[in-house]
Amino acid sequence: MPNQLMYQQDDFVVLETNQPEQFLTVTELLTKLEKTLSQMPQEDLPLDVQKLKSVTEQAQYLLDTSCNLDVGPGEYLQWYAVRLEK
Repeated sequence: MPNQLMYQQDDFVVLETNQPEQFLTVTELLTKLEKTLSQMPQEDLPLDVQKLKSVTEQAQYLLDTSCNLDVGPGEYLQWYAVRLEK
């Protein structure tokens, strides 16, 4: 049986255009995703994300199913789960 620690996603490293890497908690990453999504036109979002009604649902969906968001030409927002302690 797999160890549950393998599936915990408490902390993330976030990579963003022209920014140093950041370590964020789940709550902080969700807030960042919500802010980013609210500033983007709906038609620029992936089709599966557009189908969700609220920005909160969209952010949670991205966190659960993806590790990046296309935020514009030549720009990126990526997040990866990391374990900071044993």
